[in-house]
Order: sequence, then structure tokens, then C-alpha cells
Amino acid sequence: MKHPHRLSRPQSLFAPFFLAAALIAGAAAGTAAAADHGTHGGHAAKPAANAEAPLIEGLVKKVDKAGGKVTVSHGPLPNGMPAMTMTFRVKEAAWIDRLKDGQKIRFAADQIDGAMTLVRIETL
Repeated sequence: MKHPHRLSRPQSLFAPFFLAAALIAGAAAGTAAAADHGTHGGHAAKPAANAEAPLIEGLVKKVDKAGGKVTVSHGPLPNGMPAMTMTFRVKEAAWIDRLKDGQKIRFAADQIDGAMTLVRIETL
């Protein structure tokens, strides 16, 4: 008598392969979703910058006091973002008054509420 829950011989040989393929496909889909989460321009967001975060040298190109933003030309960021000129928000509104067009700075940035934000600034 055949058991209704047993696989025939050919099916039982392929079952481990189908199971492995399904597990690999599921793992790859989860990895792709995790890799895309929390990115900015394709560059993964990092944990909040702290006192130990490396400071990046930059050049202030434009200060937008009304908008609370600063455009900075900078070298590569620790999160993998390449050197470029981009606009940042500032963590503390009072920092805007300390910055001037053409000024050299060192800074740390982090993504806060979906926007790249200067979280630490040293003027040079």
C-alpha cells in the first residue's frame, strides 16, 4: 500500500534542491530590500554622527539664512557619498549666522528626517 504523504522516488530526489532554491531566493529578496532601505542617492545612511565621527573638509559656497540651508563643496563622506557640491540643512539654526560664502569648514553630516544635515561644524 502506498502512503499518501510519501513522495515517489524521483520527487524525493529533487525536493532538497527545490527547498534550497526557495530559501536562496527568499534570502536574496530580503537582502535586496534591506540594502535599499534608508539610502540617500544610493548611499546608505549611517548612525547619527557623534563627537568621534570624522570631520570632512568643505568650502561654503552659499548660505541661505531664510531657508536654513548651506551649500557646501566637500570631499567624500564616510557614508560612501563621493565628493560633490550639495545643500545641507543645519542641526542648529544659530550656526547659519556663523557661516559665510567662501569659508572653509570641517563638518559631520547625517540624514535627519530625510534630509542631509550638518550635525557638527568647525570653522577654519
